[in-house]
Amino acid sequence: MKSAPLILTLRIDKEKQFFFNQLRLQHFPASRNVLQAHLTLFHKIRDEANTYKVLQNVEHEIFKLSVTGLMHLGNGVAFKIESEVLSSLRLKLRNVFENVLSDQDKQGFRPHITIQNKVTAEAASQLFQETSKTFEAMEIEAYGLDLWRYLNGPWAHVAFYPFQAQN
Repeated sequence: MKSAPLILTLRIDKEKQFFFNQLRLQHFPASRNVLQAHLTLFHKIRDEANTYKVLQNVEHEIFKLSVTGLMHLGNGVAFKIESEVLSSLRLKLRNVFENVLSDQDKQGFRPHITIQNKVTAEAASQLFQETSKTFEAMEIEAYGLDLWRYLNGPWAHVAFYPFQAQN
């Protein structure tokens, strides 16, 4: 039996996680909102021993990311995230996992946190316009990596790989 794929996300500070979760609760269709807000690094990683070994050996300090704007997703809205540190970390992991990544994960990386999806284009455009009026750039902190198992909709948490505090 083939095991369910794994998903790798970035863990952010609790205050901003709460902020994005609240927006997701407000704007995501309730019947389809089975996840908390998240920043996905990889959508489909193989469940094999090497995956866990690689993630356990990630050595990284806690770092800051910038929320710089909004992204219109066609049928949803997301917050655009920018960080050279994040891009570098993901590239290193991508190079390690390259032979087992899905086509989606081999594409360019556009970090974001989705607060609305699976709605009409009109509803997405309306939220994008409304949110653009009040948007203020902010910083968030990355505290580690979360590994999840995809369960045909919801995800089950598998492991947390914390970053180290800066000295």
